[in-house]
Amino acid sequence: MDRQEVLLAKISPQLVEASSALRDFLLDGGKRLRPAFCYWGWRGAGGPVGADGIVAAATALELLQASALIHDDLMDRSDTRRGLPSVHRRFEALHRAGGWRGDRAQYGTAAAVLLGDMLLCWCDELFLRCGLDPAAVLAAKPVFDLMRTEVMAGQYLDVLEPVAGDSMGEGAADRALAVVRYKSAKYTVERPLQVGAVLAGAGPALLEAYSAFGLPLGEAFQLRDDQLGVFGDPAVTGKPAGDDLREGKRTLLVALAMESCAPAEARLLDERLGAPDLEPAEVERLRGIIARSGAADRVEQRIDALLGEALAALEAAPLADGQARDTLRALASAATTRRY
Repeated sequence: MDRQEVLLAKISPQLVEASSALRDFLLDGGKRLRPAFCYWGWRGAGGPVGADGIVAAATALELLQASALIHDDLMDRSDTRRGLPSVHRRFEALHRAGGWRGDRAQYGTAAAVLLGDMLLCWCDELFLRCGLDPAAVLAAKPVFDLMRTEVMAGQYLDVLEPVAGDSMGEGAADRALAVVRYKSAKYTVERPLQVGAVLAGAGPALLEAYSAFGLPLGEAFQLRDDQLGVFGDPAVTGKPAGDDLREGKRTLLVALAMESCAPAEARLLDERLGAPDLEPAEVERLRGIIARSGAADRVEQRIDALLGEALAALEAAPLADGQARDTLRALASAATTRRY
């Protein structure tokens, strides 16, 4: 950020607020799971402890994550991220405070799109110039690129489902699981592990083992996130209670609730999920419908089963570093046992 801020300042002093927003977003919080999985994927493949280049390469994944979150908040019309205003809301407030001309919301939207795109450029720059062996970086780049394509495809499916999916019909749960797999599971765990492994020169056996561990763990991680999005404590999540209900997220939790609850409640959930005029009392009503349906318990059971599958795969994985196995086990727990 220090280096990029110098560049932006040379372009124009008017970019100070953009630099400040990006610095705050990148450095003020976040779980750093993707860089962690990338680094320990490297270590598990025999990558050395003291190689500075792997830290830079792994950090590129955090720039990608920040880009995705800025755009995700915009698409979801989220007001907050980590307890602070989302980027588009921050720039709307800047417009308001400055008494500027034009549409505040449009200005916030434009700023968020452009700053997210800038982070996407920076993630490529940092990855390609990380300082590791150029041949290793070139070998890992296809996995890095595939990861980015998958997460954007998953995001598109997530945006498509509320407007085109039949929530009351067959296939809703399967479509929700496809979003989980491509928007989150592969992107959060499997591909970061594989990027780190390829950077360290790993062969197919370890890449397959990382898939066997990373896919179920990534799915469990996202299902936990979905639970928190409906039932989470704002003090823990940094977002309002029931935020996924306001945003209209058609998650597996919602799909299972639709399958199990009474027809009248299913229709109400379908009609009011994501409604722009959803009031706090109605959020509580929808949360009650989901809780009574038993869907939350079914999702918890699925999380437990997926975590067990992932840990079993980890124990069988041909890792070159015992500390990597221990740390990946701890990361699996941290990713799936976050509380309400």
